[in-house]
Amino acid sequence: MRRVASWFVVLTVGIATASAQEAAPKKSFEVASIKASAPLDPQKVMSGQQRVGMKMDAGRVDIENWSILELLNAAYKVSPTRLTGPGWPGGFNPLGASRFDIHATFPPGATKDDVPEMLQSLLAERWKLALHHEQKEQQVLALIVGKDGPKLQPSPAEAPADAANNTNRPDPIQVSGDPRKGMTIRGAGQAGAMKLSVTPDGMIHMTAERLTMTQLADSLVQFVGRPVVDQTGLTGNYQVAFELSQADVLAAARAAGMQIPGAPGAGGAGPATAAADPSGGTSAYQSVEKMGLKLEQRKASVDYTVIDRLEKAPTED
Repeated sequence: MRRVASWFVVLTVGIATASAQEAAPKKSFEVASIKASAPLDPQKVMSGQQRVGMKMDAGRVDIENWSILELLNAAYKVSPTRLTGPGWPGGFNPLGASRFDIHATFPPGATKDDVPEMLQSLLAERWKLALHHEQKEQQVLALIVGKDGPKLQPSPAEAPADAANNTNRPDPIQVSGDPRKGMTIRGAGQAGAMKLSVTPDGMIHMTAERLTMTQLADSLVQFVGRPVVDQTGLTGNYQVAFELSQADVLAAARAAGMQIPGAPGAGGAGPATAAADPSGGTSAYQSVEKMGLKLEQRKASVDYTVIDRLEKAPTED
């Protein structure tokens, strides 16, 4: 996280004197258009009728169907579980269901590396975002290595990007196969593919080609309902397999803003209550144990991003 100092204190000739110097302004997009997106429809995403993700080239960024949570993550690298604000019980952000399409051009001299900073400016200008950080000592779930060691396979070397697919719009999520026999989901800026199938007993089996342990910890939060901190000591990327109940997956999808009638967690209440049970009796805990890992209750200092102000809708173009 960038930290911008507002004032510099200069000590000279043994006498303390203060000289105020305003911090350099953040880079901003030259032009940015923001429109509300239609609600996420899994069937339309699968068929390619609805796009999700962010695409950048040398002079522009195109974002489709992103929530405020995803924008905050891209701008500040903040996990939704470490984000809180007034009226957000348990850190759950009810603004996750509002999604937007953003098309913006870079100012002269800006590069892709400046996009997070320009997104920070966009959030401040159009959504009037104001935030600060707080450290909280609390009970968390620590992701640790089990007593018999990890049962994870390292990811193969990453294939080079496909230059032919370098368009000015976000890649659609590409889905191939059949859920009963196996599907492959790829695109929308994801590292590697996600393979998905439904087992005969109705469990949803998912395999991610490339995940760090930090990414795994962040992914688990939506199924266990509390902060997860990576304390495995494992570095690099791994192939990770989940076997989750349909109830847990549908609840997480509803919390992410997908319109799934009748799914648990309806009404934006967040993950299903049962998924937060620390006894290890739910599908997420069982999946972790099969990886040779463990979720253990511990006390740790957690860095929270606290939203002081954030409008529900951006100012008009």
